[in-house]
Amino acid sequence: MFVDYVTLMLVNLMVAFVLFALFMVFQIDKNPKKAIPGFLLSGFIALATGLRMIFTWPLPGPYNFAYGDMSIIYGGIFFVAGLALAFGWDLISLGIYSFFGGLAALVIGTRIITLHLTSEPALAAIGFYLSGLSAILTLPALYFPKAKALRWLLAVVLVVAAVIWGFTGYAAYWQHFDAFGKWLPATMK
Repeated sequence: MFVDYVTLMLVNLMVAFVLFALFMVFQIDKNPKKAIPGFLLSGFIALATGLRMIFTWPLPGPYNFAYGDMSIIYGGIFFVAGLALAFGWDLISLGIYSFFGGLAALVIGTRIITLHLTSEPALAAIGFYLSGLSAILTLPALYFPKAKALRWLLAVVLVVAAVIWGFTGYAAYWQHFDAFGKWLPATMK
């Protein structure tokens, strides 16, 4: 049996997406610095777990790069967004990076469907599609900051994606307690 921390990655992404939705709708114009701690924390967790995943491959098959790579991309974006807000840097280059990361999420969502991966391929694919769409929409939302309808659309996509990742992550926590209930580390066997 393998032990994984995808639950943490999913719940962290859910929180990051909710924070970003709130940022785009309420904070970007008024007080963007309020987002700094949340962006830095969620970015750090995503980077740390994603890096560990891509170097140790704790999951079977392609799940390691599907979740690990995306965790690094999104984690890097959120962490650097926190730094950018703290130091007054322009966010547009992160929008460009997000755009291309979003395309990768769309490819991953499509492969999850075509290869019937995960226990719920349709739900996982929709989560990746919405995550990808949110990353793609980030570029125009940052480039046209006065386009409030676009920012609201991005926020809605982020919240729906957050609900999917939250549902998946919390359900996995529930299931993992049963599945790993009798697991022992090698030192205790």
